[in-house]
Amino acid sequence: MPSLFDLAGRVAVVVGGTTGIGRAIALGMADAGANVVATGRRANMIETVAADIEARGRKTIRHPSDVGSLASLRGLHDACVADLGRVDIVVAAAGITKRVASVDMIEADWNSIIDTNLTGMFRTYQVFAPGMIARGAGRLIGIGSIASFVGLQEVAAYTASKAAVAGLTRALSVEWARYGVTVNAIAPGVFETDLNREILKGPRGREFLTRTPMGRFGRTEELAGAAIYLASDAASFVTGQLIAVDGGLLGSGVNQ
Repeated sequence: MPSLFDLAGRVAVVVGGTTGIGRAIALGMADAGANVVATGRRANMIETVAADIEARGRKTIRHPSDVGSLASLRGLHDACVADLGRVDIVVAAAGITKRVASVDMIEADWNSIIDTNLTGMFRTYQVFAPGMIARGAGRLIGIGSIASFVGLQEVAAYTASKAAVAGLTRALSVEWARYGVTVNAIAPGVFETDLNREILKGPRGREFLTRTPMGRFGRTEELAGAAIYLASDAASFVTGQLIAVDGGLLGSGVNQ
């Protein structure tokens, strides 16, 4: 049974893998045996996580990337193939948000959030999927949100982008299943990261805790298991799915 979840010998790329959720998934996959490239825009952050991956006895490369640039992602792909031979698993974890009343939101902020969270994921898949299709095997894993299912106050662009991630996941799973490529996503509940730490200190955080039956925020390392599962042989017949890791939030009704 453990071999079903063994990623030994596989190559994973985590885009947006230098901090928060992406970093936790990158290190979790390294612990499961994969060689892992964790990438983002900041070279110093790449260096830190790369050292952690190598400390686990895994191979990696240090190559910055920007999900806003197709050319940057192509450069990342080519570097991974040149150094590691192929890419078996891709996690699209880059994401941004901004809390603002929708009537006050400027179009530049809207476009930036949609471009990073949705179009950036599509660009990532566009670049890495052809090699997987050619080999007849591959795993694409996106990061959705509870906002893929429900509305959240004053983060309309983020909510729209994450709902669209759900649709993109299903559409691409149908399109690429015939080539042996699975497309799934993880929908985290409330995990304290650099992206949301300040928001969670106020009434919003208290409401999330009330609505979460487990009564706490998630720890980022608790997302690694879902990612390893979706990347492993255990999920060979799973595609087009969003797996919620949320402490029961989406399943809850009245909690008191």
